[in-house]
Amino acid sequence: MIMPMNAQRFVIQKHHARTLHYDFRLEMPSITGLVVLKSWAVPKNLPLETGTKRLAVQTEDHDVDYIDFEGEIPAGQYGAGKVEIWDYGHWSNMKAVPKPWRLEFTLTGQKVWGSYILSNWKAKGPKHWLIWRVE
Repeated sequence: MIMPMNAQRFVIQKHHARTLHYDFRLEMPSITGLVVLKSWAVPKNLPLETGTKRLAVQTEDHDVDYIDFEGEIPAGQYGAGKVEIWDYGHWSNMKAVPKPWRLEFTLTGQKVWGSYILSNWKAKGPKHWLIWRVE
């Protein structure tokens, strides 16, 4: 499969912490220009069906090396619990100039693929986003 020129990596990590959730991470430049993993905790994982919206809570950026992490985060540390890679692949912007509060992108993963929108849910605060599959 040929990837678009602007394709970057993504990962979905199944995280058995205080509560089971899925960490959705997109490789992209930060505001400082460093490439990081922009991250969201998605309680019910990304929707696989068109139109279903899910909550995605933005978390801190992670170092890009974290994209391959699987293992156990020890008790007493932030995020303690088991982390396993649930899916991975590439993503690309559908818009030439994305807005800071809305990403429209295509995922090409092993389990998750298709076009998605990730939009800030301003009514709930800056860390609350919604994600849904559009095709």
